[in-house]
Amino acid sequence: MKTMIVREYNTVMLPDSYLLDLNTHQIKGCCGCWTCWWKTPGRCIHHDLDCFYHHYITAEKVTFYLTVSQGFISANLKTLFDRMIPLFLPYTNYGSGESMHDPRYERYPDIEIYYQDTFFNTAEKQIFEDYLQRTFYQFHSKTIHLTGETPGVRS
Repeated sequence: MKTMIVREYNTVMLPDSYLLDLNTHQIKGCCGCWTCWWKTPGRCIHHDLDCFYHHYITAEKVTFYLTVSQGFISANLKTLFDRMIPLFLPYTNYGSGESMHDPRYERYPDIEIYYQDTFFNTAEKQIFEDYLQRTFYQFHSKTIHLTGETPGVRS
């Protein structure tokens, strides 16, 4: 199975997997130029994620190890999500009763998310999980699995 790992915590590494370590890789923000849709379809003018795009779209599964920051995802992860727009077409459809970008590729990876469960209450945790479920639904991933971990305790 071809796997990709995106991490903000944990030191896990699998043989033959691609790693995007968000602790050491500062992602440039999207400037909203739409070059990734019109001039160079599927390619961003910033080239800091070229390898990520390739490995993401060819992976069978992407595993995320996420920290929680102020009850939400980190700024660097949000920037990564924003910068994933080249993986989709600029066209939208309303087939599901909502607006969604059309997929650029035939398949998208399954998603497995482990996050540090540092929430103050269940409502915060539910918002966090709902946001991630919704994001990867919009990213056309068929299987999305979330697991909270207590920091310092391995499940």
